[in-house]
Amino acid sequence: MLDRRKPEWLKIKLPQGKLSLQVSEVVRAHRLHTICTSGLCPNQGECWERGTATFMVGGDTCTRSCKFCHVKTGRPAPLDPDEPESVARSVKLLQLRHVVITSVDRDDLPDLGASHWVRVIRAVKAANPGVTMEVLIPDFQGRPELVSLILEAQPEVVSHNLETVRRLSKSIRSRATYETSLEVIRQVAAAGVAAKSGIMLGLGETREEVIETMDDLRRVGCSTMTIGQYLRPSKANVEVVEYVRPEVFEEYRQAGLEKGFAHVESAPLVRSSYHAEKHLLN
Repeated sequence: MLDRRKPEWLKIKLPQGKLSLQVSEVVRAHRLHTICTSGLCPNQGECWERGTATFMVGGDTCTRSCKFCHVKTGRPAPLDPDEPESVARSVKLLQLRHVVITSVDRDDLPDLGASHWVRVIRAVKAANPGVTMEVLIPDFQGRPELVSLILEAQPEVVSHNLETVRRLSKSIRSRATYETSLEVIRQVAAAGVAAKSGIMLGLGETREEVIETMDDLRRVGCSTMTIGQYLRPSKANVEVVEYVRPEVFEEYRQAGLEKGFAHVESAPLVRSSYHAEKHLLN
């Protein structure tokens, strides 16, 4: 039976300090959402102290209910037409050189939120010449024309997470499928854009399945991979099966590099946008 007490390597620092306070104030003043807080990211303190944050657009309510995720689910409010400009101003105020943007799933909208995504990307780039951008997108129900809209807006890195290995995907994800996600990543890479994906460990996967997932990602052209420990955000979420030791994460990092990934972030507290500025491929 798993010892429910978190091991020492999973102890996290709470956000504190001037830069962390500045990020918090800007986000609040512009009525924005961040995955840092909505997703209970363990790196919030570290990232905010570096003056970085991952903005979450499309509101704070997701139309899906993945069993690992802490973002609230339900019927979302209408899109905020001022959000693109608000995000753009916040990036400027924080003097970011590289920005990460993600979103909730908006299956309630005819275009699943893709046009809103485009407005956000264009607004940020227009207000912040020289800024580089990573977008962590949903699967858009596998509709290639919607993924194409994102690609045409020209973010430097496009990320879409597999979240887990093939066998476990159906049991912890809502509506999304392993194969659909692979096709999204394939489309991104085929367009010549840096493609990125990530998975969580500790859900009951085997080493062979992790290696298979790496091979699947490389097969579709994924160039960057993140691997982190799943941490149960609430009792409503699926339980942790295993706390994976740091040396195992390091083994996976080395294996990924040997398979040809340009970047592999693999450690217990790694999350999708952790050290995202390192993943920009020229």
